[in-house]
Amino acid sequence: MDEIQGGTNSPEDLMVNLGLETYKTTKLTLTSFLNIGSETCKKIEPHPLTNVPWYFLQKLMASDGTARYIQPQDNEEEDIYQDPDFDFNSIESLHASDSVNPLDVMCAVMHCSDPLLRQHILLKMSMCQFAVPLLVPSGDGSDCTLFLWAMRDIVKRWRPPSRRESRGFMEDHVVNISMPIFSFIRIGEYGLSKSNILNQILSAEGQLHDFFVHSNMSGGNVKRLISNGLVEISWYFPAGSDSDLFPDCLAIANLRGDVLQYRKQVRFLTKISETVFIFVGGMDDENQFLSEVDVSSDKGNYIFTISEIDSNKGKQILEYLKKLFPDQNMNKRIIKLNPNLFQDRKIAKLLQIHIKKRTAGDKSYGNLDKSAQVASEIGVMVDEHTEECVKTKLLAQQITEDIRDVKDYKKKNMKLQGDFWTQYSKNEKEMCRMKGQGNRSGEEYRSHLTEENLDLRKKQYQEKISDNITTFLEALINLPPVEKMYFLNWMRFYLDSETKRLLMSEGNKQILPDNTLGIEHFLRELGQFYEAECSMIENDKVHISERKWSNLPGIVADLLLNGFPLELIDGQASNIPLQWITDVLTELDTKMEGRCRMRVITVLGVQSTGKSTLLNAIFGLQFPVASGRCTRGAFMTLIKVKENFQEELGCEFLLVIDTEGLKSPELASIEDSFEHDNELATLVVGLSDITIINISMENSSEMKDILQIVVHAFLRMKEIGKKPNCQFVHQNVSDVSALEQNMKGKKLLLNQLDEMTKVAAKMERNSDVTKFCDIIDYDLQKNNWYIPGPWHGAPTMASVSLGYSENVYRLKMYLLDFLKLKANSDCCNIAEFKEWIKSLWDAVKHEKFLFSFRCSLVADAYNQLCIIYSNLEWQFRKAVYSWMTEMENEIKNQLAAQKESDVGIGLNIDIQQILVPQAKKMETAIEEYFESDNKHVKLVENYKEDFMNSVSQLKQELRYYLNIKCQEIIQVEKEKSKIKSIQGNYQKIIEEQVSELLRRHQEDQSKLNTEELESEFETMWNETLQAFNLSTFEKRNIGQLMLEHLRKEMRNKPGYINKKLINLNNLDKYQTKVFKIKPEYLEGTILQAIKKRFSPEVWNETTRVVDTILDRCHRYVDKTVTTRQDYHNIFCRQLLEIINEGLSDKMTEKYEFKPLLGLKVKLHALGKAAPLFQKMHEGFILENDPKSCLEGLKLDYLNTFRQVYEEKDDTITRAQRFCDLCLKPALCEYVKLNLGKDIVEEIMTSEDSIKYGSRTFFQSNLLKNLLEDKNVSEYVEYSLKYETFTINWITKYITDRYQDRRHLNPLITAIVISVSKKIRHVLKDQTFVQHSELEHCLTIFFEMLRKDLVISQNNMSVVTFQNQNSSNGQHFFQYVLSFLPDVENKVQNEFQSLSVEDLLSMVTVKPQEELFKKVFGCGKQCPFCKVPCEAGGADHKEHFASIHRPQGLGRYRDIETKVLFHEVCTTDVVTERKFKCHETKWELHPYKEYRTIFPDWKIQPDPSIKASVYWKYIFKEYNQQFANEYAAKEANLPKDWYKITKEQALQSLTTQ
Repeated sequence: MDEIQGGTNSPEDLMVNLGLETYKTTKLTLTSFLNIGSETCKKIEPHPLTNVPWYFLQKLMASDGTARYIQPQDNEEEDIYQDPDFDFNSIESLHASDSVNPLDVMCAVMHCSDPLLRQHILLKMSMCQFAVPLLVPSGDGSDCTLFLWAMRDIVKRWRPPSRRESRGFMEDHVVNISMPIFSFIRIGEYGLSKSNILNQILSAEGQLHDFFVHSNMSGGNVKRLISNGLVEISWYFPAGSDSDLFPDCLAIANLRGDVLQYRKQVRFLTKISETVFIFVGGMDDENQFLSEVDVSSDKGNYIFTISEIDSNKGKQILEYLKKLFPDQNMNKRIIKLNPNLFQDRKIAKLLQIHIKKRTAGDKSYGNLDKSAQVASEIGVMVDEHTEECVKTKLLAQQITEDIRDVKDYKKKNMKLQGDFWTQYSKNEKEMCRMKGQGNRSGEEYRSHLTEENLDLRKKQYQEKISDNITTFLEALINLPPVEKMYFLNWMRFYLDSETKRLLMSEGNKQILPDNTLGIEHFLRELGQFYEAECSMIENDKVHISERKWSNLPGIVADLLLNGFPLELIDGQASNIPLQWITDVLTELDTKMEGRCRMRVITVLGVQSTGKSTLLNAIFGLQFPVASGRCTRGAFMTLIKVKENFQEELGCEFLLVIDTEGLKSPELASIEDSFEHDNELATLVVGLSDITIINISMENSSEMKDILQIVVHAFLRMKEIGKKPNCQFVHQNVSDVSALEQNMKGKKLLLNQLDEMTKVAAKMERNSDVTKFCDIIDYDLQKNNWYIPGPWHGAPTMASVSLGYSENVYRLKMYLLDFLKLKANSDCCNIAEFKEWIKSLWDAVKHEKFLFSFRCSLVADAYNQLCIIYSNLEWQFRKAVYSWMTEMENEIKNQLAAQKESDVGIGLNIDIQQILVPQAKKMETAIEEYFESDNKHVKLVENYKEDFMNSVSQLKQELRYYLNIKCQEIIQVEKEKSKIKSIQGNYQKIIEEQVSELLRRHQEDQSKLNTEELESEFETMWNETLQAFNLSTFEKRNIGQLMLEHLRKEMRNKPGYINKKLINLNNLDKYQTKVFKIKPEYLEGTILQAIKKRFSPEVWNETTRVVDTILDRCHRYVDKTVTTRQDYHNIFCRQLLEIINEGLSDKMTEKYEFKPLLGLKVKLHALGKAAPLFQKMHEGFILENDPKSCLEGLKLDYLNTFRQVYEEKDDTITRAQRFCDLCLKPALCEYVKLNLGKDIVEEIMTSEDSIKYGSRTFFQSNLLKNLLEDKNVSEYVEYSLKYETFTINWITKYITDRYQDRRHLNPLITAIVISVSKKIRHVLKDQTFVQHSELEHCLTIFFEMLRKDLVISQNNMSVVTFQNQNSSNGQHFFQYVLSFLPDVENKVQNEFQSLSVEDLLSMVTVKPQEELFKKVFGCGKQCPFCKVPCEAGGADHKEHFASIHRPQGLGRYRDIETKVLFHEVCTTDVVTERKFKCHETKWELHPYKEYRTIFPDWKIQPDPSIKASVYWKYIFKEYNQQFANEYAAKEANLPKDWYKITKEQALQSLTTQ
């Protein structure tokens, strides 16, 4: 096809039209191009011309073989073909205006790219089997550059004849490979497409591949503007089969353009080529060039090809050549071609024969690396000869030149990561598994391992850094960014070359990790120096001012930011250097000023299934894919997200993690290889937002193995609240278009996943999971990708499959779209990512991941959930208490108004009406929290059911409370109303006598003076009272009443119980008697009883439970007696219910106690309550004595009598009396009813609210206070009587807080003001104002305030007695309104004058009890060390505590020696130790299997020995005091416990 003119006429115009003019000076960089931007999600089309370079690069980075097809395709041509009048002779110029030659595009991109991008571009071109540029002309064509650096990354693999029998192979960088080069150049216009012929030479028959762009390709016939003078090179590598085109590797070089214009390129090719094929197509001005050709020299090996040999032109050329070289036997150097007789394929075969002849025999060849010297000699520039490249090359050579044996080199230069680090890692894992514990105690063994690791760190610290590592570090510190990247690439090149050399010498066997050497080993060594120094500083071995390596994390963070992979898991030691990794990430965060939100993508799969190739294809990365290296561990690479895409993607970075292959054959013989794979999979799945599971369709057994590992990892993540997305990539699929077959495969995969899920769930003891969809959201269509094999063609000459690159591109778009959908959801920042690494790795090091996992992010999220629930619970309780206050007032007002029949009607309905909406409100709030955008809410999703159940339980609890409270109020108030009724009857008689006296004296004409009036009143009063025959109420024997109640309650118990009760006359002896457990309380024979008598567990546990019950009874009695009401049997019934509930927690069943225990507990409780209730009863009688009550009203009756007699307007006096007798007591009662809950509300909105926000926070705060108090008796009470201690501690806190009246007085004032506001509102209400009669006004006043105030009707009758002006209602209340401020002041002063203790005893809602309910929880304690459960809500499936303690603090000791135990259960659960208790039927049981005995307790192993530092410090400080308190001997504590400081103890509380 003839050459057509493009739309551009000059090189300058071309760069402008391509939109690349700005990049001629400001180069395109690799990192900026690999960054993810909004354009990444757009499929770029090759039009207009400004799109073409980006289209080319986008396709190339995806290893897409169509990258060079850059001519625009649209529907315009189709429309033209439909036009019958169209001139088809003009078809070539159809797109001439926007056409460009692919070679021009490639050269333009090369001119605008920095060296690293060029290197990456050439690597991708090579993968696509494109010929790569060897000599690139400058833009004006005046000079050219050898692209040696740009080719450094290209690696080829082949099988030479020498390894054909052994089936071995060779692998090396192309620049290092010695091979013949055959160059092809032309003179004049040639009749055939030289490039097309070269493609034929390199392609097997029937498998033509376009290595070189030729005129028959799209755009290949467009006139070249800047690519003339370009020399491209391509290679042939044999596979060792009979179908090989050539027996050994060779290179083909192709010069674009006429040799007459590019003499320098020709001279270079002449010097490096085995043979130069000259395609002669014309004789114009060729003499000068041909006269310079030396066909006789060794390097003058030329072969001329002449086409159109039968034409005159061909004959002239032939004759000219013979004449020019008369003595050189030119017939052997001339290939005569006749296009009319020869097809391109035949021509190619002919040339192949000549090439084979030229490679026959043993010859030595040079390589491209050596060609740099040739280039320099003839004036060709070399891309490696820049100052930066040369300087850094020398540095890299200096470091690597000593490598003779990799293993020896590492031993000499990298001592820290050798035996030291390997042993340290083993010890670290051993601390989590304790398999070598032997007869030592768990804590002693852990202390030993800790000391050993500290010693290893000390030895590491003392090692001198080698010269080579020093040089490496200095390069990283001192080199500018560009030189640093050159240096690292040189290092990688030399180290990789050494690995390949070793691989070849090992006969292509996999190289063990000890024999591999990469940049990661240098960075690993630096990391170990850093970690050793940190350890020395942390353990006070080195002062912080002596730090030498503090700058290392920042240096490596810079590398990470520049796209350099960082080793996450050290594959050799199978460990993560946590301090090093976390500090590097911290530095990264600092450098980015906290803008480091990340999405994490990970790939998992069997070894050698194309995992790294897949990641490289998706993101354009450079994870190593070379053969021979048994890579272990995981590497992470950071990809920046451009600003224009950050909001849409919801992050600033993508973090891509490449992992070692699962089921590695090199590890198959290792005992824990399956476990190792599980650890790796669990870690990376846990870190990921998306996990790509790479499955090879060629091996079904391996697929099952990897599915089992993967399912296990996802199950673990589901249990801890993480749900990463999972994408299954099925590689090497033969026919991706077979949809039906693929659907069948998807269903088969799902069946296998379900099967593996059942197996994994059984292993993890999870009965709730039965299928894969129970673990993650899985969609057959969206979560499966079928991708053909990545290579097309014979292995050694294969190019990337077009189907592979297209499907990988689709996968990439899906991944980005998926991340965009999650843009507003949880996204890790650096701090969170560090915590996930630490938490996951700590957990996977243990044998049981799920029971070992503890993460501060999960803990924080759980605490936040607990705080939310706690606040909601308080709002629920507060609403219920407010309703109860109103209901209590209503009940009292109804009974006071003698409406006894109305009391309690519809009470259950009313209770439901308050409980149901409040419970629904609470459930809705919890639902909204779990549906919110809170980034960590998913981590605690597993607890949602627990908290929802807790709401239901709370509702039931409050229903019970309301029922009991209402019944109690009704029954107590009914008794009170009888007394008030009697008093009221007496008052009526008094009022009749006073009225009669008034009538008698008003009829008498003589007026009495004041003294006479008072004397007459006194006489009447005394006579009336004497006539009443008043007597006090009958005193009851409360002890006898309670004893009788107990007899009725226990009448169904065994006969000996009733006999004991019948023989018991009173409770007096139990008033001061101390309760003690006796053998007679036990079931079974006396021998069994005696045996259990000496079990500390039985005695201690029973004593604890009984003491707790008695303390609860004591609190209930104290609360009741402060109400100053009369005794009622309901109080005894409540006490007995408290005891029955306390003894129903399986304790009596567990230890086989007789009913006698329950009887004794009840007798002790009632015996201590009886005298207190007796005193309350007698106080009530005294306070409500009719005579005393009437005497209290005497003065008010006298004043009324006098004012009526004297016919004065007593409205003011009556109003004052109303305020004093009715309003003030009602307001005081209002304060008592509301102050308690307002105190709780004030605390929950104060700076101390966080202390009571969750049980974990409360525990931490309490323990800090205990540490500051330094009172060992408090620790003993905390350990043995936790419930009592806690409520006493809270009471003290409240008392101390409100001793400062600035906290308390405003609460009292606010309550008084609020009720006064209600009173004022009523007095201004239209319903009230429209009435004038006092009686009506009072009725409306009482009715409108019936839920707020309870006003004594007896006192009210005194106020209204002998009211002579019934229409003075409004005046009366105007005076009341004026007196109201004074009433407010009196009420406030009365309460503000009381002590805090008195106030707490008076208030209805006890704030100490409400705070106790918030923080006490379920009350369960660890079965081993007795720490309290900290789980939120009331109905949780599992109990747990953040910090466990040495068991000796809970009284546990050796039965024989009496020495207190110092073991910590969080250590024991990973050891080989055993325990025995009642639950194990006194048989030894492994601590590791404690869940089979205590399935509702989750005891998480300490992630480090620091987790229980607080309690270890307390134990070592008060060891002797604890021993004395427990009548035991001091514990034998490990030595390192004595090194713990108070500061470390406090710090340990803040890190849990």
